[in-house]
Amino acid sequence: MADLVLVSHHLCPYVQRAAIALMEKSVPFERRDIDLADKPGWFLEVSPLGKTPVLLVEGQPLFESAIIADYLDETRPPRLHPQDAFERARHRGWVEFASAILTDIAGFYNAPDSATLEAKRDAMAAKFARLEAELGEGPYFAGADFSLVDAAFGPVFRYFDVFDSIADFAVFAATPRVRKWRKALAARPSVRQAVGADYADRLWRFLRARNAELSRRMLAAAA
Repeated sequence: MADLVLVSHHLCPYVQRAAIALMEKSVPFERRDIDLADKPGWFLEVSPLGKTPVLLVEGQPLFESAIIADYLDETRPPRLHPQDAFERARHRGWVEFASAILTDIAGFYNAPDSATLEAKRDAMAAKFARLEAELGEGPYFAGADFSLVDAAFGPVFRYFDVFDSIADFAVFAATPRVRKWRKALAARPSVRQAVGADYADRLWRFLRARNAELSRRMLAAAA
């Protein structure tokens, strides 16, 4: 077994964060996908919350993507968090902000009706407007240097590649800096390689099966 094993699920955005950090650091690792609907016993032994990702470090487990990323940043160069303690804490706050947007995304694709879908769209747009005010000239969150905030937002933006193929929800209509950032992250090799070639098809099937307002719109568009 490799010294580092990333236990993952093919659609999990938090797994993608860990994979991006590993690849940015050029760290060799083994990736082991599991079925969260049929969790193997060995996985439940190493994952107290029954969630992915888990990083096995010489067989010893670390869980939660932020913890995994911080461990990697403290033990494997190059550093992806700022050296300054205040800036490092501020970046960690924006990683949590990415998690809040992921919660909005789940609410969006699980919305039971049109009104709820639009409310969730508005919530996402408001958060990206807040980000717009934070961003500089880019191309990344903190300028020229890729950081763990970028690793957190790469998986966030990836959802919208599929959402945009369903309809124009105009989430980024008023945020040109966010659009530029999204484009830069999409071109980053670690972000591209954090998922399999069939990711978009898997996500499409997952969304279509939700029996929610978005899946009904997907079925109507395909009819």
